[in-house]
Amino acid sequence: MDLLMDVLFSILSNFSALLILVFMLVSAIKVVPEYQRLVLFRLGRLVGSRGPGLVLVIPMVDRTARVDLRVVTLDVPVQEVITQDNVPIKVNAVVYFRVMDPSRSVVEVENYIMATSQLSQTTLRSVIGRAELDEVLSDRDKINQELQQIIDERTDPWGIKVSAVEVKELELPEGMKRAMASQAEAERDRRAKIINAEGELQASQKLLEAAQVMERAPISLQLRYLQTLREIASEKNSTTIFPLPIDLVKPFLDAYLKPRG
Repeated sequence: MDLLMDVLFSILSNFSALLILVFMLVSAIKVVPEYQRLVLFRLGRLVGSRGPGLVLVIPMVDRTARVDLRVVTLDVPVQEVITQDNVPIKVNAVVYFRVMDPSRSVVEVENYIMATSQLSQTTLRSVIGRAELDEVLSDRDKINQELQQIIDERTDPWGIKVSAVEVKELELPEGMKRAMASQAEAERDRRAKIINAEGELQASQKLLEAAQVMERAPISLQLRYLQTLREIASEKNSTTIFPLPIDLVKPFLDAYLKPRG
């Protein structure tokens, strides 16, 4: 009986040792995808980043942190900002960034996504607050470029590269919307009046030129008269009334009114 117990104890001990060995082997092998890196710490000291592929670590000695290298799309929530010309607006944005140095993104900052989000919010309020409303509405590319440059400079020590920042939406007060709509309508009316005035000016210039031509060549007036008659005759009218040019009947009038000897 004692011999049987010893055999069973030996088998269980060997089996436990085998399980521990298999567990340690599994724990020592890490598979890192192409889009990730494994930041390795050995006894608390930074060793560096590893991957992609198979990475061997020492169980209970090494500690690892996975870092994603893909582009992160960060949605900046709506911020209430007062512009330089004292107009309250609500604005939000989107930030595109990626990790360039996995080791620094783990060592230099606790949570690089949260830190980038908070930095983007404060920078958005600061940049919009220094600009006037017309500049924010009309020169958005300049605002985006300034935001990208500031956020990229401040996140560079974290090993992060900000590729783009885009202002998404601007929400204006209702009173400002009505004022801008009235201004736009007045601007459209002004442009319409200018276009009409320019058209009248061009038309008067052409009429003046036509009058000068007819003055130099009176026959052109007769041709114009005949053309007008042709246009009137082409209309579907039952009766057409047109004046007779005095030049056509003047010889007959002169002959009639001439004193008879």
